[in-house]
Amino acid sequence: MVFLTNSPEETEAVGEKLAHQLTPGTVIAYRGDLGAGKTAFTRGLARGLGCTEQVTSPTYTIVNEYVSGRMPLFHFDMYRLHSADDLFDIGWEDYLERGGVCAVEWSENVEDALENPITVTVEKLGEDARRITLTGGEIYDLGL
Repeated sequence: MVFLTNSPEETEAVGEKLAHQLTPGTVIAYRGDLGAGKTAFTRGLARGLGCTEQVTSPTYTIVNEYVSGRMPLFHFDMYRLHSADDLFDIGWEDYLERGGVCAVEWSENVEDALENPITVTVEKLGEDARRITLTGGEIYDLGL
């Protein structure tokens, strides 16, 4: 499924629509360059899950937890991790068992540990224009 967006708000809207279909244990594997809009997409996911916390990039914390919604959202940044072993060292299995959604930036660094993720590829087409491609997992028509 491919979406073209022209603002961060439109990118968030795609994430919000996807969130309504997610179930506990869903893994979102992000692909996209720095500044492509992965955190904007995650803001939409959080809103769609009913999370009220401010969503920020987990670059320096490795994982941000948003637990106020209908299910928790765990937002990971794997940029500084180099293997699946590193992922398990930070408690990956514990996050999966907590029944939330795990959204993983720089997922290619740990892809062998991600089972059946929904892959969200965000590509910059211009200053605010993005192409968002959703593949894998169970994705239904988002109505956008």
